Amino acid sequence: MAAKSHYELLDVAPTATIDDIKRAFRVQIARYHPDKVQHLGQEFQDMAAERAAELTEAYRILSDEGRRAAYDQSRSGAQPDSAAAPPVQRPGAAAPPPPPPPAADEPAVSKGAQFSQERATRDEFVRRALIGRLRQAMEMIGGYDESQARPFDLAWVPKTKMFGRGRGPRLLARFVSHVDAGAIADAWVQSVKWAGNEEVCVLLIGSTLATAGEMARAIAEQRRKSRGAAATLIPVDARTWDAHLPTDAPESAKTLLARVRSGT
Repeated sequence: MAAKSHYELLDVAPTATIDDIKRAFRVQIARYHPDKVQHLGQEFQDMAAERAAELTEAYRILSDEGRRAAYDQSRSGAQPDSAAAPPVQRPGAAAPPPPPPPAADEPAVSKGAQFSQERATRDEFVRRALIGRLRQAMEMIGGYDESQARPFDLAWVPKTKMFGRGRGPRLLARFVSHVDAGAIADAWVQSVKWAGNEEVCVLLIGSTLATAGEMARAIAEQRRKSRGAAATLIPVDARTWDAHLPTDAPESAKTLLARVRSGT
């Protein structure tokens, strides 16, 4: 996948004004502030730090007319104009100071809208990281083929063997902002519909979780409503990978979670 341009990183058009770029930088960099990702674990913090560095570099280039002109010419394939090229730093000279952050008195987006946007961006960032980590762990374990099952983020079925399907349940993983009774009910119904008569286990992963009592009652209610369905649901805390494992949790799900937690 090609690397994003500085304009794409800041989510602005190539015709954006300096003020547009400053406002965009403020919005984007706030999403990856250490305070916003400190609960996600070192792996996600490192990813956020890398993106913050990319955003800062994009802002450094696009907020300076000379650097921006040279960057635009390099993107078009033209040779940079010497008048527009940034000055060459002499050996031993002090490095130029980083660009100052945009002024705090710039027009602000509605706090409610900004919060919702930041939360959606954070959730998508976490979701993609979780998918990558789960997929890597499952590949190391083996015994399953990846499948598709909307609206779940990941689905696996036991590998087909010569004389039938391999042992173990179908596995599903889904990321939600908050694991509560509503999220549990929806995931349960969708998983049973997809699996049919096959055994299925759902990892329902959230940035925040309802109380253990609320989740236990919600799972018990779904078991009551779908008697005969061979389904298991495991709430998982995305911040720590701690799981509320039921006594009948499949070994394959336990192994997958243990592998993800250990990072090996």
